[in-house]
Amino acid sequence: MTLVGATEATAWPGIPVPRTPEPLDPAEAYLVDRARDGDRDAAHRLGRLCAERDDRLGARHWWERAARAGNVDSAYNLGLWHRTHGTTEEAIGWFELAAGTGDADAATNLASLLLERRGDIDGARKWFEQAAEDGSRHAARRLALLCEDQGDGMGARRWHFRAAVDGDLRSAHDLGFLGYAAGDEAEALHWWEYAARGGHAEAAYHMALLLHAVRDEKGAEAFYRLAARADHAGAAFRLGDMALCRGDLHTARACFERATQTGRPDARRMAGLVCARMDDKPAAAQWYGQAAADDPEAAFRFGLLLVADHNDLKGARHWFRRAAERGHHGAMVELRTLLPLLGASPEAEECLLDPAPPYWSRPAEPEQAARAELAVAAARRRGDSAAEPADLVEILGTWDLVTGDPAAVASPLGDGPDEVGPADTVGWLARASGVHRVAIEHLGLVRATLLRPGTAPLPTPAEVEHVLGTARDLRSRLGLR
Repeated sequence: MTLVGATEATAWPGIPVPRTPEPLDPAEAYLVDRARDGDRDAAHRLGRLCAERDDRLGARHWWERAARAGNVDSAYNLGLWHRTHGTTEEAIGWFELAAGTGDADAATNLASLLLERRGDIDGARKWFEQAAEDGSRHAARRLALLCEDQGDGMGARRWHFRAAVDGDLRSAHDLGFLGYAAGDEAEALHWWEYAARGGHAEAAYHMALLLHAVRDEKGAEAFYRLAARADHAGAAFRLGDMALCRGDLHTARACFERATQTGRPDARRMAGLVCARMDDKPAAAQWYGQAAADDPEAAFRFGLLLVADHNDLKGARHWFRRAAERGHHGAMVELRTLLPLLGASPEAEECLLDPAPPYWSRPAEPEQAARAELAVAAARRRGDSAAEPADLVEILGTWDLVTGDPAAVASPLGDGPDEVGPADTVGWLARASGVHRVAIEHLGLVRATLLRPGTAPLPTPAEVEHVLGTARDLRSRLGLR
């Protein structure tokens, strides 16, 4: 029995001869005859039949015959074939042939290969633009992201818009962040709502955070609920926090416990806190115990519970030490009290002699927590490194602590920030603490950027680390924690 294509081996040099016997199906035999006579559509259909039965060489053979005769779909399929088999240059050649006829999918694949395999940004942008202009939503999104990488903000907005109105919820979500980072909160709300109502859980959550930041608690709760339906851990946590503020302990517990199941680590501590308030001590101990290894506040509260309910001084010592090693002041105080009862000396505890940077244990204001999360999400959206939300909350909270309560900040000069006037708050803090005025101004500028995005670029992790040191030094010198 002769092999399909065997007689054409010399006429088509370089094309592998498929190891497929002559077809028994009359319809397929007819296609073979037509293809051998130069019918490109018949050759294309034969390629598809070979691909369906996993005859890869046969598929390539017939598609190459069809493509060389002008069948665009075969050229596109050959691009996919070579990309799958790792022969990139051949894939680029076939995709370019198909893209040159106006095939948007081929142009998109070609642009992706040029960008990812060759690093040819200009070539990739050219083909992404062609595909996007021809209606490819995927190409429009890829082009928007490429424009962002190149610092072309106008181009990024244009192509994200094109993709978003064509139904790409990810680009709508990105448009929200572009608006937020530019200080246009109305635009951010518009696009996040658009994406959220289309089912994008992250957009619903960020919509809720922004509403929470501007004190629209009713609106925020509605979008937190929308995100929570998709098992968004952050949304369940925020709903628990709102319920706790209302005194609805049963709802708060259910929300925090749900957040623990969907990956929110600090929800375990909050679940323990709510259980303790409900006087469910076994459940509180369970949640604190699960969180204590990584959460200083949970370790501290677990230690307190072990002392109060079980008189377990040794267990409490372990968890107080764990929290103290992370800079928890309350844990240090309890550890100093507990050690003599166990016949040990506080002077033997390294965490007491050389304490870690202070752990910020003050409850976060909802608006500050929302702004911190949004800033981090904006930075991490494209995979960039970012500070932790807790660090940003500490920066925001420190400024409020040292400027918002004059009675708590005893100035050696006999005055406080309200008495000297807001214009000289930085000067007053510098005189009261001895911290350099420039460092305090930097702290204030970062705070302002977090609260009012668009006034300056969002702080980098290195900048946050530097300002965090200033905040801790400032609190220490003013005798605050």
